[in-house]
Amino acid sequence: MLGGKFSRSRLFWTGIGILIVAAAVVTFLTLRSTGAPEPTTVAFSEFLKDVQAGTVGRVVVAAEALEFERRDGTRSITVAPAGYVASNPTFVTSLTDRGVVLEVARAESATSGGYGALAVGLLFFGIVGLVLYRVTTGRVPTLEKARTIDPQQVAVTFQDVAGVDEAKDEVREIVDFLKEPERFAEIGGRIPRGILLVGPPGTGKTLLARSMAGEAGVPFISASGSDFVEMYAGVGAARVRRLFRDARRHKSCIIFIDELDAVGRNRGGNSLSHEEREQTLNQLLVEMDGFQQSESIIIVAATNRQDILDPALLRPGRFDRQVVVGNPDIKGREQILRVHSKKVALEGDVDLRSIARGTPGFSGADLANLINEAALIAARNGRKTVANADLDAARDKGLMGVERKSVAMSDKERVTCAYHEAGHAVVAALLPDADPLHKVTIIPRGRALGVTMQLPEADRYTHSKPFIEAQIAILMGGRVAEELFLRQMTSGASNDIERATELARKMVCELGMSPLGPLHFRRPSSAWDSDNRASGFSEETARRVDEEIRVLVMRGYETARQIIERQRAALKALAEELLEVESVDADRLKDILAGTVVPVTGPARAVSETS
Repeated sequence: MLGGKFSRSRLFWTGIGILIVAAAVVTFLTLRSTGAPEPTTVAFSEFLKDVQAGTVGRVVVAAEALEFERRDGTRSITVAPAGYVASNPTFVTSLTDRGVVLEVARAESATSGGYGALAVGLLFFGIVGLVLYRVTTGRVPTLEKARTIDPQQVAVTFQDVAGVDEAKDEVREIVDFLKEPERFAEIGGRIPRGILLVGPPGTGKTLLARSMAGEAGVPFISASGSDFVEMYAGVGAARVRRLFRDARRHKSCIIFIDELDAVGRNRGGNSLSHEEREQTLNQLLVEMDGFQQSESIIIVAATNRQDILDPALLRPGRFDRQVVVGNPDIKGREQILRVHSKKVALEGDVDLRSIARGTPGFSGADLANLINEAALIAARNGRKTVANADLDAARDKGLMGVERKSVAMSDKERVTCAYHEAGHAVVAALLPDADPLHKVTIIPRGRALGVTMQLPEADRYTHSKPFIEAQIAILMGGRVAEELFLRQMTSGASNDIERATELARKMVCELGMSPLGPLHFRRPSSAWDSDNRASGFSEETARRVDEEIRVLVMRGYETARQIIERQRAALKALAEELLEVESVDADRLKDILAGTVVPVTGPARAVSETS
């Protein structure tokens, strides 16, 4: 429907442009043809011969230039010698005696008609170009980007949405209202007019909105928030009016606006650039208030920036209900993997539960990409089914980055990398509060030359102080191994040091896990805000904060040093294994450490238990 209207509008303006082009061409040719044909230039002596022969019928004198027309209709131009006409009074009388029509005109008048035609033609072509530019660049205020999907074409239902059970329960009653509005009207209940889906990117907000239309069997009108933001005043508001006018033509429908924050940001400010966006937002607010009780139209919007939305959008009566669509837990990830794995051929022994456990923090889009990457890896290796190894490789690619086998490290760098990663692994294996080890590799991945990967046994929603201190100690393990075994320090530990310091800073300034107590110390918001008063605490407090951060980092460093000094044999064995095979998985790690780890007693045991 919208596409047909837009095509008719485009054809109308294109026809107008064609008519203007035709008028400009006709006008230009008409003016250009005035005085045709063009005169030829001849010598003055030729002109005198024609006069004596009596073939000249008309002469136009313009200063020294003479334009003459012969009796047969041909025209020519010549230039008389300087002062010839003025110094020969008999020249004019001789012409009149022979019956020649003599005219006197300005010299430039002979070609003024051509210049006038050119100017008019350029004017018309300029107008035509402007009209065609506005038409071809879509400046006509129509809603060409909004799409209406008929109920028969909405093939997505709640069965295709997994991992967001709570969100589905929240919107299920909206579907029931669209199916049976009379049942709610009898009780006197008013169904929410607006549903705001809030969550990180890739969690399935758009898919959930489409599944609502598929379950209810109503048309689905989709638009993006950026479609309503234009440079020209009033275009965005016109598109909002067109959107809601088209929606009211249906008995029931769902309007979906993706990325609502593009048009629904907080109003205010002195910048004139926001005026058009604010007019569009005002029109959206008015349209949402203008629904009749009998209209079964639901507005569903999605955003991942709820904090910047205008409060007028979030009040009751507009977006009444806010549904959080977050990253799935382990059960939800397994369900999402099963939905997407239906499209690929899996081997019988594939354990999707294990893959779900090893993908903490993955969104629905990440998991869909994992299944697709596994299928591509299997096809690249010449197999027709996806195995566990393909899924593991796809997961490692998503977590650790792509293997950069083209990076050629020297023997010294490989040894340094092997001992560095072995230091991380040994400390992680012996700290009771750390996550289990999954894989250690010295094959460059992403921006790292080596990676030590840990996978939690279950989803973590909070982190304890011992867990964070263990993470700091693990990060320090690489630098400690370099110092104790290779007697050197390299830049490979720069990212480890940065992350350890940031964890310690959060413990002190945000989490209240230091002797300073449960206080929040705000960081400077910018380089111009770097003084202590702007940071919200005194210079003395700033020194104490810096000291506590240093204490936490150095405590982790000392924990890692004691463990590595005690377990030299385990670290050396693991480093030699890495130099030989480059990658060691969890099972092989257990075998290596089981035969080489020395039981922890004394001070080292106390350190590991308190960390």
